[in-house]
Amino acid sequence: MSEHQHPDEISREECADYLERIVYFIDNELDEADCSAVREHLDTCNPCLVKYDLQRTVKSVVARSCSETAPLELRERVLFRLREVQVQITEH
Repeated sequence: MSEHQHPDEISREECADYLERIVYFIDNELDEADCSAVREHLDTCNPCLVKYDLQRTVKSVVARSCSETAPLELRERVLFRLREVQVQITEH
């Protein structure tokens, strides 16, 4: 292994470590020292920042989707269809 590859390997390993912590960082589950370290890394590492932004966006979309309620008409159609399936199952 040449000297030029070694720093890249360390960077990849560091990034992998920070990427694991990003999920906890987004959820505010890190202590202040770890939060500072993650923020500092994100300030200097564009690929990790892009992955962080993606994770944050996905988490936000999922959270928003989970809090929405289906329209009443859709809920009634789904419940009706479930009852139909239950009747078919009990008849067989």
